[in-house]
Parts: sequence; structure tokens; C-alpha cells
Amino acid sequence: MQNQTLKEQLAISIRMMEQANHIDFNGHMSARVPETDFILINSAGASRSTLTADDVIMIDLQGNVIEGDGRPPNEFPLHTQIYKRRKDIQAIAHTHPRWSTMFTIAKIPLRPVVIQGAVLGDISVFPKSQSISEQEIANDLAEKLAGHHIILLKSHGAVITGTTIVETFVRSVFLEENAYRQYMASQLGYAHSLEDEDIQLTKNVIWQPNNIKKIWDYHYSKL
Repeated sequence: MQNQTLKEQLAISIRMMEQANHIDFNGHMSARVPETDFILINSAGASRSTLTADDVIMIDLQGNVIEGDGRPPNEFPLHTQIYKRRKDIQAIAHTHPRWSTMFTIAKIPLRPVVIQGAVLGDISVFPKSQSISEQEIANDLAEKLAGHHIILLKSHGAVITGTTIVETFVRSVFLEENAYRQYMASQLGYAHSLEDEDIQLTKNVIWQPNNIKKIWDYHYSKL
């Protein structure tokens, strides 16, 4: 029953990401099966806009299908290598967000400019733009991510992690909202970052379970 609930939540999150333009025909999300070395991930061939729990498969950390029909996305090592390093991470999304990715193309740092950005932490850029489909480059990515929850991929996309599927989805929303506001403000002049004191005070207020759930419920209501 627990696995089925995770599958359903994962499918919902992917559909919401597609609707919010965080992913399109590509992109994937996974969740760790509690107390195992298995993960749940959307199958490569399933449409992200109509994904259901039946399109979620279970794989081991070598990418072998344990349960379900279909094959994992080519970039499954992106997920497995991070899970191997980070026991605190329970969900991972690889997205192709238009606004956040634009900053890596322009080589402009993404900074916290609105209150949602206060919870994102330091956001570094992985310098390689190719597919994360081999173990070696996935290891490099996991090492670069280190103890953070978000990393941008140069001219490619983003990797967002969290302790739950819901938390990971909301981080993705905040990442794009901050990037959009930074870009729009830059059209008027310099987009100023939040002050360090504001970041500390704001993130503790925003990153609360009721606020996280509010963002999830809002996007869920639009499906």
C-alpha cells in the first residue's frame, strides 16, 4: 500500500510539473522506496502529461527493472548515484525549466531575489551540458551537488531533491518563480538579492509544512 501511494503521488507530481512547464516530453522524477535499495521512477516511454501510477516502475540502484512495465529513463544514473551518496534524500526531480536554465546559458548567477528564493540555498551550476546517462558523469554531478538540494545543469536543466515528493516539487516551483522574477527585474535594471538577514528570517517562515502543502494543493487543484 505504501508503494502504491508513492507511485500515485509521484505520477501527480510529474503531471503538475509538466503543466507548470518544468518538464515536457522529457524529464523524470523518482522516490526512494523506504528501507530498501530500490527507487520508483517514471518509465521512459510514458507521456508526462497523462502519467499514472501504472507508468511508474521500480528499479534497483543499477537500473534493473524490479517491478512494472517499461524501461527507466536514460538518465537514471542521475538519480541512483545521488541516492547512493545522500541518505537524507528521498525524492529527486530532473527538470528542464525554461527560466532557470536560461541563467546557465547566459552565465549569470541565479540569486535569491524574492522570498521564495530564500529557501533555495546556494545554487551552483554543473559545468557539463551533456546527458547524465553514464555513471561517471552522474558521480561528478552527485559530488558537485554535495550537501545542497538544487543544482543547475549548464544549458540543460536542473536537479532538485528533497526529503519528500511534495517538498521536491515545491522547491522546483520556488526555483522557477525566483528565476522568472530575477529575469523580469533585470529588464528594469539590476535585480537586487535579498539581504542575508532577510534570507535567514524569511526561509524559516516560508519553509513550514503548512506552506509547503499549500503550494502542492494549489497546483493539484489545477490538474
